[in-house]
Amino acid sequence: MLAIYHEHPDWFKPLFAELDKRGLAYQRFNPVQHQFAIDAPHPGFDLLFNRMSPSAYLRDGMQGVFYTLNYLKHLETLGVRVINGYKAFTYETSKALQLILLQSLGLGYPKARVVNHTSQLFTAADGLRFPIVVKANIGGSGAGITRFNSLGALQEAIDEGSISFGIDHTALVQEYIPGRGGCITRVETLGGKYLYAIRVYITGDTFNLCPADICQTNDGKELIRNACALDAPKNGLKVEAYTPPANIIRAVETIVQESQIDVGGIEYIVDDRDGEVLYYDVNALSNFVADAVNVIGFNPHEKLVDFLETACMPRLVS
Repeated sequence: MLAIYHEHPDWFKPLFAELDKRGLAYQRFNPVQHQFAIDAPHPGFDLLFNRMSPSAYLRDGMQGVFYTLNYLKHLETLGVRVINGYKAFTYETSKALQLILLQSLGLGYPKARVVNHTSQLFTAADGLRFPIVVKANIGGSGAGITRFNSLGALQEAIDEGSISFGIDHTALVQEYIPGRGGCITRVETLGGKYLYAIRVYITGDTFNLCPADICQTNDGKELIRNACALDAPKNGLKVEAYTPPANIIRAVETIVQESQIDVGGIEYIVDDRDGEVLYYDVNALSNFVADAVNVIGFNPHEKLVDFLETACMPRLVS
């Protein structure tokens, strides 16, 4: 039996549709209303697919974020296979740990400092190139990110007490990178390997680059957004399929393998000032691009369910 562990009501409709089409049995669990017994011998399913989102705190689900770390560790201790398990979710819930990983791998990332109190912001910004962003350590969907164009603007926000560090009271002070060509690249992976990539053309008006919410292709064709909330506003983002250079694909695969992210997306940007490739976001909760067949030429949910079936197979055979 496959268990899907998720709280967002809309993001995973295409996944459930593919599972239903194949007649595969599954259970659904809500991480924000959940409990488990420490002495339970086995949960009753063979495989759990963790689709918990750090941004659940924006939907009255804050209690599910840290709880999930405990639950995933419990399942893994019992020997249950978890897709995007404890280690992956640890990286998903810490932008600081993501940058520490990138540093350890020798990969470029936007220069940043980690702080836990607003009194440290002004000093932490010293030596960074402006604009900068103050970014909540636990975010998701672009939440908790504020841009500042000068030290004066940052000091004003500090004095006003208007900066929030999020649910773990930790934040990054990070250089804002002007993207070459006005875009970022998101590389999706499955089973630790490259799946596809897209270029997202950013407007500067939002930090929410969720691929399921993208509105149109770069040539203006409207996309069917079948995985985002029905009332989600159009964000003006445009997208196109893209194949990164081989060295970037290798770097992305190294990132997801080291973080044990089974299904995830890595975002990078090319700094328009010097052409440096900078990786800046490691996503274990990764939504596939809207209207994927028209954008990338295939349905990634079919490949995802192939992967889940294969992951379940050894358990089912035994």
